[in-house]
Amino acid sequence: MADPHKGLPEDLFLLVTQLTPMVNVDLLIQEKKRGTLLSWRDDQYYEPGWHVPGGIVRFKERMEERVRAVARDELGATVKFNPIPITVREVIRPDRETRGHFVSMLFRCALSSPPEEQYAYRSGEPRPGEWAWHARCPKNIIQVHEMYRGFIDGR
Repeated sequence: MADPHKGLPEDLFLLVTQLTPMVNVDLLIQEKKRGTLLSWRDDQYYEPGWHVPGGIVRFKERMEERVRAVARDELGATVKFNPIPITVREVIRPDRETRGHFVSMLFRCALSSPPEEQYAYRSGEPRPGEWAWHARCPKNIIQVHEMYRGFIDGR
């Protein structure tokens, strides 16, 4: 049997997402001069667009551990953060049978090491996993992260 601490096999994970809400962490990484650090997403679950880096908490994994893992896995960086989320939001997607219900916790973070430069967005069409700083919330943020527009824009 797979180790649930490392994540479930895809078919089992999708079954679980049909039965129960998923808990996830999202990282609000901001710097006064550069804005908010977002990464490009384009997969079967969401339309192409910029998103706040985040991930689903694994079985018996502390949220703080998932915050660190997201920074490492999505950005190649390390972060400092307040362990108390700045907001908790529930997302229900009535149009989805799988991955349709989340409880999302947004954590305010600061980089303690830079993101991997090789994944920096430079120009043209962004590729999945590329990151970029945004002075304002972009028009092409993924729809589900519209809930964070006020945080990204500093309102």
